[in-house]
Amino acid sequence: MRRDGRAGYFPLFETEGRGSSGYKLFAVSIFVGICWIWVYRVSHIPTREEGRWVWLGLFAAEIWFAFYWILTQAVRWNPVHRHTFKDRLSQRYESELPGVDIFVCTADPIIEPPVLVINTVLSVMAYDYPPEKLSVYLSDDGGSDLTFYALLEASRFSKHWIPFSKKFKVEPRSPAAYFSTTSDPHGDAHSTEQWSAIKKMYKDMENRIETTCKLGRIPEDIREEHKGFSEWSSTTTSRNHQSILQILIDGRDPNAVDNEGSALPTLVYLAREKRPQHPHNFKAGAMNALIRVSSEISNGQIILNVDCDMYSNNSESVRDALCFFMDEEKGHDIGFVQFPQSFNNLTKNDLYASSLRIVSEVDLPGFDGYGGPLYIGTGCFHRRVGLFGKKYSNEYKEELKEDAKRRGEESVSSLEERVKGQTNCTYEKNTQWGKQVGLKYGCSVEDVITGLSIQCNGWKSIYFNPPRKGFLGVAPTTLSQSLVQHKRWAEGDLQIFLSKYCPFICGQGKIKPGLQMGYSIYCFWAPCSIPTLYYVAIPSLCLLSGVSLFPKISSPWCIPFLYVITAKFGYGLGESLWFGETIKGWLNEQRMWLMKRTTSYLFAVIDNVLKLLGFSESAFVITTKVADHEASKRYEQEIMEFGSSSPMFTILATLALLQLLSMVGGVIRVVLKKETMVVEALILQFLLCGLLVFINIPIYQALFFRKDKGRLPSSLSFTSFALALLFCLVPLF
Repeated sequence: MRRDGRAGYFPLFETEGRGSSGYKLFAVSIFVGICWIWVYRVSHIPTREEGRWVWLGLFAAEIWFAFYWILTQAVRWNPVHRHTFKDRLSQRYESELPGVDIFVCTADPIIEPPVLVINTVLSVMAYDYPPEKLSVYLSDDGGSDLTFYALLEASRFSKHWIPFSKKFKVEPRSPAAYFSTTSDPHGDAHSTEQWSAIKKMYKDMENRIETTCKLGRIPEDIREEHKGFSEWSSTTTSRNHQSILQILIDGRDPNAVDNEGSALPTLVYLAREKRPQHPHNFKAGAMNALIRVSSEISNGQIILNVDCDMYSNNSESVRDALCFFMDEEKGHDIGFVQFPQSFNNLTKNDLYASSLRIVSEVDLPGFDGYGGPLYIGTGCFHRRVGLFGKKYSNEYKEELKEDAKRRGEESVSSLEERVKGQTNCTYEKNTQWGKQVGLKYGCSVEDVITGLSIQCNGWKSIYFNPPRKGFLGVAPTTLSQSLVQHKRWAEGDLQIFLSKYCPFICGQGKIKPGLQMGYSIYCFWAPCSIPTLYYVAIPSLCLLSGVSLFPKISSPWCIPFLYVITAKFGYGLGESLWFGETIKGWLNEQRMWLMKRTTSYLFAVIDNVLKLLGFSESAFVITTKVADHEASKRYEQEIMEFGSSSPMFTILATLALLQLLSMVGGVIRVVLKKETMVVEALILQFLLCGLLVFINIPIYQALFFRKDKGRLPSSLSFTSFALALLFCLVPLF
């Protein structure tokens, strides 16, 4: 075994740096090519007045792209990777493991079906961890009795599922995921009988929940089963209800055991009070209510939060996280441990580029090399004191070696009534909640500014990406879902840059410059839309006019353009293949990159401008986790889903038609008018336009050839064609 530091010390985790000198030389060569492009732009500014502004606009776009590319190099310069030693953790601290509180957040029983929610709850209840030190809290911001009913059913099923999972070392411990991927296991007759019985039990529970949800109400005979249903009345709505707090499994009760007599984790349902006249601060408000409630009920020193669609895929994730927090030499200043966001419903070629593979495999390890990754809102283990806004100090060095004190002998009903008051709408008034304490308010990506604040308080963070993913979720299955999700992210990240949480302001002197640059990669997602739109549209329109914006193919000045383009995209393709993507998957990633920059990020800029002018307020958009059967089938066949007259689709269709008309017009100019002399000067524009036409093939299919419901509507096709034709006919000069 490896020893580090002082004699006899065996670390609970090790860090491996993978910075490549070869990549650094490659990056330097790209930068040299960029500099030569700048020299060309400056030394070849057109003398004609009418073409000069178009040229300078293109130069400005290239300056922005270079600036943004330099920012992205920060996270590629010093990536680190981690490995844990869970056996050492067990040997030293098995009897001293800290309490862990797990927060699961849901907000809408239609968009986030209760069956999906309880599978996540059951997966984290079944962690390989002492159950008496595990507490699971479900925050239901939809205030739905359907979700409460599903959780009640799950609490009963857990008495069978948890011992079964541990006995047979089930992975993953989401029943739906396990039974959908595992056939009758090979073994003795007794094991097969148990497997079949638990599967039938789960399917019966699933059918009861789905039947109740289809009814849309709880039948009277079921309502009489538990006192908690009395909290709902005919006037209760998702936006107007009192606080509802129910402890479904009381971990301190000696009778709260599974069917084999072992203790069960504590299980709590919470729907914080909501009133139309009071702001509720979306997910951040729900998390802060959970922090307060859990402090009174279980007070675990470690808090894990997961979205309701991100089930546990690795039963040892808690122990992995604790290897970082409890390391005697390097763990005392770690504020949170972030696992990657991974998905179980990706198509073979990742149709909507939802895997975020480069973020997970490149960006976040690069963040870790400068002091830690950003907090991405799910799959993250926190020190409770860090979430409370405490600054790091040496007093926390030995804290996790002892479990926090549990509550006394207070009755469940008394405890529920007392703690409810901390979830009222007015509780946070004139307090520091949402400002200095808990998750921060005022931004649609509250997780990012919360993580940044924790790091600015002196805590480090850790990125851990184990071979078996810690959590698996549901990726968007339609183009609209994906674009809306990225619009929300880009809007919130730009909002951060324009606020007091700008990494170059609040992080100055508190976090490393490389980490500040890393945060800025996402803060500048939205502004990238403007130069991208310019570069996509203007060279193609100039192709129609016969105006050259790039050097002739025979000119030496063409070399830096060709090198930067081919080297960058060639390296990107190789990197994607290295991380397990297909060539078609890489093409899908490039297509989605273009679509997001010209729609999601553009609307993010517009919304931020409107907010700055006082015309709109922040809104949190939940990405739906369900799609109709036909749309799901098209997703599995990797056919892009449009199907509506969204403004985003109008922009995509207009740009695609603009490229097509420009390409056709350029070819006609050369062939019919025999202007072959201009081909050499326009060859790079022909290549750019041709590449864009190729990327937009799914849009042309949706416009002209498809007959299914996922095609683009005829009205949108007409509008987009008219707009594209108008842009082509109106002269630029």
